[in-house]
Amino acid sequence: MAVAKQFLKSKPVAKVTFELSAEAVNGAKTVAVAGEFNNWDASAQALKKQKDGSYKTTVELPVGGEYQYRYILDGTKWENDWAADKYVASGVSGDENSVVVL
Repeated sequence: MAVAKQFLKSKPVAKVTFELSAEAVNGAKTVAVAGEFNNWDASAQALKKQKDGSYKTTVELPVGGEYQYRYILDGTKWENDWAADKYVASGVSGDENSVVVL
């Protein structure tokens, strides 16, 4: 798993690439990322399967903020990003959310 950040010089946004390894996906057929940037909508940001079995997608986010997110496997299983910048309590359950800091 990894979160890659590309900061744009032309505007105050970063292209954030969310990637989940084939090992982390563990045979799931669909993978999505839900977070504060898409109102935690599990269907808003699907990741595309890569040739190596990993999944990835890129989202533009405003610079200067912190955004909580989690991955959803097969529409039911919520997973954190092993390589997140940090983790915070979700406030919904005993789980934590991954955080990307821009």
